[in-house]
Amino acid sequence: MSRRFEELDWQPTDMGEISLRRQLEPMLKVDVYEVKLGEEFLMSSLFPVAEIELARLGLAACSGDGRAVDVLVGGLGLGYTALTALEDPAVRSLSVVEALEPVISWHERRLLPDVAGLTADPRTRLVHGDFFALASGTTGFGDGTPERFHAVLLDIDHTPGHVLHPSHAAFYSPDGLRALRRYLHPGGVFALWSDEPPDEGFLDLLRGEFTTVHGHLVPFPNPLTGGTSSNGVYVAIA
Repeated sequence: MSRRFEELDWQPTDMGEISLRRQLEPMLKVDVYEVKLGEEFLMSSLFPVAEIELARLGLAACSGDGRAVDVLVGGLGLGYTALTALEDPAVRSLSVVEALEPVISWHERRLLPDVAGLTADPRTRLVHGDFFALASGTTGFGDGTPERFHAVLLDIDHTPGHVLHPSHAAFYSPDGLRALRRYLHPGGVFALWSDEPPDEGFLDLLRGEFTTVHGHLVPFPNPLTGGTSSNGVYVAIA
């Protein structure tokens, strides 16, 4: 268990100052890791349930027939989605695209003990790049990554309508989703985390580009409030 508060890393980036902090949660007596970008709190190790379910729901929709699957994760963060994907024995390769180089460095330096197995797994490839720019382009997601994927799991923005950077907004449009589909195998899965419950308007947009679409509400206990909170996960099958 750590001291009450410690800033493990702080770096300037094109999107603002990013920091990784560890603090002792006094009620639970556990170390909590938090990511902050500028004045926004992006992620906490206290609430990883929906990030974990993003991987489980996405892979459940594309695996189970015995085939090996190649997975692309957009957004590394604290690593829960990527590490959960590796728990599926069907996963042959895992490519993780992260725009902020300091975040990749945290994992390479093993600053996050709960997900230390992520970089140790030979199936993992960490790619420094802009997921949204790569998804709209024609050159793929980096050297050594597959040309197409069986599942794309995305957890970068707060919601499709609340993005971290204006350049991300175009992705959540028919043209943006259509561009992403080029990188999916037939029957491949696009799964998206959202800070809010699934929105019917975005579900309709997904239905216009994918054959099967589901919106999942993911509840989880909130020990800080004593109640229940929830996030959303969209799952769309090409």
